[in-house]
Amino acid sequence: MKPNLDKNQHSVYSLTYHLVLVTKYRKQVINPKIYSRLREIFQNIGRKYNIHLQESNYETDHINFLFKAKPDTVLLKFINSYKSASSRLIKKEYPEIKEKLWKGAFWKIGYFISTTGGVNIETIRKYIERQQKK
Repeated sequence: MKPNLDKNQHSVYSLTYHLVLVTKYRKQVINPKIYSRLREIFQNIGRKYNIHLQESNYETDHINFLFKAKPDTVLLKFINSYKSASSRLIKKEYPEIKEKLWKGAFWKIGYFISTTGGVNIETIRKYIERQQKK
């Protein structure tokens, strides 16, 4: 299968990442409604950073994103922006979540991110799709 390559004025690239964000204390607070909103927030903030969501899914205590970025995207700024905004908005829009989280933080401080260069993208897609089929 031929890789889907992106281009800009000076380069051809394929930068696809797998990001996993875990809720604080692995609290099981993500449901279909909250997942949908978290995905929407990701897409809105992603536009500002030239990030394009390819796939996502969730468990009640974490969320997976498969996304494409450009070579000049500062991933750390995007991730921090997303975590901050999504935490603030989710707690505002779903106040009942505050009762389940200690000290108000929605996300765990750390996160997992990897490029998909070492793994076939289809493998990651299947992994994400299986998240709720245990």
